[in-house]
Order: sequence, then C-alpha cells, then structure tokens
Amino acid sequence: MAIWKIDPAHSEVSFKVKHLVVSTVTGHFNRFDATIESALDDFSDAQVSFEAEVDSINTKNEQRDTHLKSPDFFDSKKYPKLSFVSSSVKRISDHELQVTGKLTMRGVTRDITLVVIYNGTVAGFNGLQVAGFEIRTRLNRFDFGLQWNALTEAGGVVVSNEVKIEILAEFTKALALAKAA
Repeated sequence: MAIWKIDPAHSEVSFKVKHLVVSTVTGHFNRFDATIESALDDFSDAQVSFEAEVDSINTKNEQRDTHLKSPDFFDSKKYPKLSFVSSSVKRISDHELQVTGKLTMRGVTRDITLVVIYNGTVAGFNGLQVAGFEIRTRLNRFDFGLQWNALTEAGGVVVSNEVKIEILAEFTKALALAKAA
C-alpha cells in the first residue's frame, strides 16, 4: 500500500459560482490537505481523504470572503473545515476515474461523485514519485445548508445554487507500506 500526500505548492482547490446569472466568480481555498492510499499504480483502488480550512477562502474580495465565512454561508466559526472521504473508485478508462464519497460541509454530509483525470506518474525531485490529477464536480450549495440568497430588483438571483468545484492536484509518494503476510 502506498501513501501519497498532496503538494499544496503545486495544487489548487477552486470553486466557481454564477453571480447575477451572467458572470462567474471564482474562489479558492488556500489551506488544504489530502491523502491517497493505493496499492495499484492506476489508483483504481484508492482511498482518498481531503480537508480544506474554510477561513482560508479567497475570492479576491475581502468583503465577499467575510460574507462567505459568516453564518449566511459556511459559518466558519462553527464549521471550520470541509472534508471529503471516498467510499468507492470506478475506473472509466486508462486516465479517468469516478470517485464517490461523502462530502461534509457546514455540518451536512452528502454523497457526491468526482470526475478524476489521472495525468500520470513521473519521477520528481529527489527521485520521489509524483502523480497529477484534475478533479471536477458540481453540487447544489442548498443541499449543504448554504441557503443565503437575495433577489435583484429585476427578480434575478444574486448567487446561483450550482457550484462547480475544480481541484488541480499534485501528489507525492510519501510512503510504501508492505502488506501483512
């Protein structure tokens, strides 16, 4: 069994949401951690765990970031982290996986499925193995208790309920554990 750790310096966790129905706002979580445990080189048996610190949210607008951390959205004082733990992996092709698991956000846990593109594994610096992934999903923020919304004077919504999540991740092989005999 190999253990892989995310390299935060070469990874990013972002989300996109429609604003006023016509534009898209992008945000990032600046502090996060993830681990993959896998015995197979193609990661088709992977067990994945991920956490992001809500207070590290960054949309390049301090007022909006403060609002997102408030009880109207993430309520970061009460729920400081969001997390994902995989329950199954399905190999779709040589480079595509579907990873299903439980996402917990704002104290609500729901099953979600991630589309994962495996970009391969190479020898990195110091001879360490490095694996790259592109991970995407969409979710309804209302399903996780992020219910705040407002209407414009014309009756349109300020913030869409659909959120697109994209994680561009580089993992470094941290440890290989021998199977017990």
